[in-house]
Amino acid sequence: MDTAIIFEGLMTLQDFQVSDRDLSDAALSQYLASTAIAVDTETMGLLPLRDRLCLVQLCNLEGKVTAIRIAKGQADAPNLKKLLEATNVVKVFHFARFDLATLRANLGIQVKPVFCTKIASKLARTYTNRHGLKDVVQELEQVELDKSSQSSDWGNAASLSEAQLSYAANDVRYLISVQQKLIEMLKREERWQIAQECFEFLPTIVSLDLLQFKDLFEH
Repeated sequence: MDTAIIFEGLMTLQDFQVSDRDLSDAALSQYLASTAIAVDTETMGLLPLRDRLCLVQLCNLEGKVTAIRIAKGQADAPNLKKLLEATNVVKVFHFARFDLATLRANLGIQVKPVFCTKIASKLARTYTNRHGLKDVVQELEQVELDKSSQSSDWGNAASLSEAQLSYAANDVRYLISVQQKLIEMLKREERWQIAQECFEFLPTIVSLDLLQFKDLFEH
C-alpha cells in the first residue's frame, strides 16, 4: 500500500511516496512508462552478503519519487523485480556495482539495462578525481546535497526521520539529469562506446563480488 508522505521541509518534489515491501500496481505502470528511472538503495552497511537492504528509492522522468521500505527477512518484491528487470527501461545508479549486488543478494533481482553515473563521471570528468554523487551533482546541477544522514540507521524503516527521507529522495532526484549531461560529455570526448561496454560488464563484476573474488584481474 502506498502512503503519501508530505514534509514541509523535505524538498520541492511534485510527488513523493513511501511504500511498504513493494511497488503498487499503479506505481509500477507509471515507472514502466519511462524510458529511464533513477535507482538507489540504503542498507545497514557496505557488505551485500552481510548487511541487509532497508530502502529502495526510485525516480522517473516526471520527478515521481517512491521510497520502498524493505522488511527484515523479506526475500522478494515482485513488482520491483518486474520494473528493474524490464529491458525497455534504463536504470540509472551512482556506483551501480554496490546497488546491483545488494538487490541481487537480498531480493534476487537481476537489474538490466544499467547506466552508472560514477563510471560515466570517471570516464568523462578526467580533469578531477572527485566522482562522489555530491561532487558530480554540485558541478553538473549546481546543487549541494546534504549528506549528513548517509551514515545512519536505515533498519528502523517504519520510523525514518524527515532528514533520512529527504536524503534518500535527493539521491535519486538529480540522477537522470546528471546522466544526460554525462552522456553528452562522453560522446563529445568519444568515450560513449567504452562507457556502454563497462555498463554491460557490470553484472559479471557483481557476480564475482558476490562469489567474494577479490582482485581477479591483478597480476
